[in-house]
Amino acid sequence: MEIPCSPASFSHQPVLADAVCEALVAVGAAAPGGASPLLIDCTLGGGGHSALLLEAHPDWRLIGLDQDPTARQAAAARLAPHGARARIEAANFGAWQPPPGSQAVAVLADLGVSSPQLDRPERGFSFRADGPIDMRMNPQLGESAAELLDRLAEGELADLLFQFGEERLSRRIARRLMVERQAKPWRQRSTAELAYAVAGCYPPGARHGRIHPATRSFQALRIAVNDELGALERLLRHGPDWLAPGGLLAIISFHSLEDRLVKQAFLADQRLERITRRPLVADPAEASANPRSRSAKLRVARRLP
Repeated sequence: MEIPCSPASFSHQPVLADAVCEALVAVGAAAPGGASPLLIDCTLGGGGHSALLLEAHPDWRLIGLDQDPTARQAAAARLAPHGARARIEAANFGAWQPPPGSQAVAVLADLGVSSPQLDRPERGFSFRADGPIDMRMNPQLGESAAELLDRLAEGELADLLFQFGEERLSRRIARRLMVERQAKPWRQRSTAELAYAVAGCYPPGARHGRIHPATRSFQALRIAVNDELGALERLLRHGPDWLAPGGLLAIISFHSLEDRLVKQAFLADQRLERITRRPLVADPAEASANPRSRSAKLRVARRLP
């Protein structure tokens, strides 16, 4: 059963929208055999990027993927004016394959968590509003972050926080979370309790900086729960084969772990030619209007013949 949602409840401003549209402006010429050019949006979200691209390219058709049922409902409403040109699938891009024989002129992925997901306390992605410790992109599938915290051994949790959150206090935080778990399971706790426990591991002077002390720990748990880096690695491995010759692979990342994987893959993959030597980032106007765009980096590569 899908979560009820209205389009307004998943209002999402796409990051680097102008940069994405400009990067893909001339790619339609790569459509094979006279077929309608195909865009694959691996992270459809509310349909923001896809709507702009379908409006800019009236002959394009879309396959939009998202594992979040709330996002799919919002995207369906936003893309309804495009009718049969837009096809939405419930899928994690890391486990998806295109229809046989199809070749895309562009594959787009906007990685990470969306603003509507962060803003809904019941999704458990953020400590800004108290809610269950969930963090699943698909709330109907898999293990929640709380269940992960209740299952892992102390050393495993410390490694996870260090690897996926680049958290320098990972061992101290893991020890604290284990002690808290003995008193009360994390499945019975909230995001505010988790953030408080993590912040308590920092010296008093470091608890009120620009970045909340729990940010890196929340990032690490979210990445682990959703296997985000594994999905990205699979996209980088298979995505170039989804493209027609001359087609573009465009990926927006939000932290160094993702950006490093994309950069290394674009450099090493013999099927690809880098279009962006340096990642495209938000200009000052966008960074001011949309704070989420401040950490966004867009890299683009072309499929070689």
